[in-house]
Amino acid sequence: MLDKQHILKRFLSYVKIDTESDPNSDTTPSTEKQWKLANKLAKELEAIGLSEVRIDDNAYVMATLPSNVKHDVPAIGFISHFDTSPDFTAANVNPQIVENYDGKDIVLNDEENIVLSPNYFDDLLLYKGQTLITTDGTTLLGADDKAGVCEIVSAMEYLVKHPEIKHGPIKVGFTPDEEIGRGAHKFDVAKFGAEWAYTMDGSQIGELEYENFNAASAKITVHGKIVHPGYAKGKMINSMYYAQKFMKGLPADETPETTEGYEGFFHLHNIQGKVEKTVLNYIIRDHDLTKFKIRKDTIKALANDLNRRFDKVHFEIEIKDQYFNMKEKVTPMMHIVDIAEAAMKALNIKPLIKPIRGGTDGSQLSYMGLPCPNIFAGGHNFHGRYEYVPLESILSATEVICKIAALTQERYQ
Repeated sequence: MLDKQHILKRFLSYVKIDTESDPNSDTTPSTEKQWKLANKLAKELEAIGLSEVRIDDNAYVMATLPSNVKHDVPAIGFISHFDTSPDFTAANVNPQIVENYDGKDIVLNDEENIVLSPNYFDDLLLYKGQTLITTDGTTLLGADDKAGVCEIVSAMEYLVKHPEIKHGPIKVGFTPDEEIGRGAHKFDVAKFGAEWAYTMDGSQIGELEYENFNAASAKITVHGKIVHPGYAKGKMINSMYYAQKFMKGLPADETPETTEGYEGFFHLHNIQGKVEKTVLNYIIRDHDLTKFKIRKDTIKALANDLNRRFDKVHFEIEIKDQYFNMKEKVTPMMHIVDIAEAAMKALNIKPLIKPIRGGTDGSQLSYMGLPCPNIFAGGHNFHGRYEYVPLESILSATEVICKIAALTQERYQ
């Protein structure tokens, strides 16, 4: 039986440490404050009895739980990231505990009238009667992905204390900067030493994912011309007006808020504009590689068309691939998905096998030689003030890790 209060205390200790990453930094980790949790994790892994605990110069933490059987079993891994998204502040996280949730509105912050309501977030109703961990409405929570970190550490601690659960060698890894797309960039797959791994970075209980978006960024710089507005006729070129023409040139019904499932999108996530120069930052996403290429070509064609139509203004484009669909690397080893699915079913958890509408460290690691499906960590409404996680989901994910370890050993008996 897992110690519910012990695991809750562990999770709360993690989320109270600010580990927000910074996309504008060139260092790894991108923020110095991530070291605080990285060092804490390294010490904690040693304290619970893992071996080969190490933290490298870039704050990647790795450790090993040795096999407790005599026959050969492939080394498997579990990976999570400890940074939080720069989309919303992670400073001074003050978690709130809602015992025996009754299915009604949860007032996160009475003073600012911030309410977590099932009328808007209907997933809340899945967790009536459970213990919810929420924010106080002024920060994100950090369940993405400190819930995953907590689950891995807690599972390893449980396996150490319960040697009757037979398992092969287990590798654990914790990464910085996943939220800014760099979590796997300096991950040493060879040093990690696993044949395959699982990221604990999904949302709703039961999620099991081995497909994700192909992803690219697109930066469109619109160059105009500034002159005194009193003498501007025939001379001024307002780049912001022309930037609007670019935005309107993309399909209005292919955005994150209008798509689901396997549908891809263009997402304008940042604008910086003045008369002389406007910069549009997009992300491009699609599960299908051919459609992904078409989306990138659409961006290029639109910019080229506008350059031809408006010769006084110049549209400059820069497109960079970020990561690719892990399906190509995982499907040749579908037994690793089958093991995770069997583990959930053994624990009476209904597997929800679906594509990730995003990416994880696992999508990049799969292309680095470490096939890496994604498993639920339990949180909801990531990257904002309405984030929450049921404690029971954290406990269930911890049990899934232990069960995967046991089933992998049984497969190779």
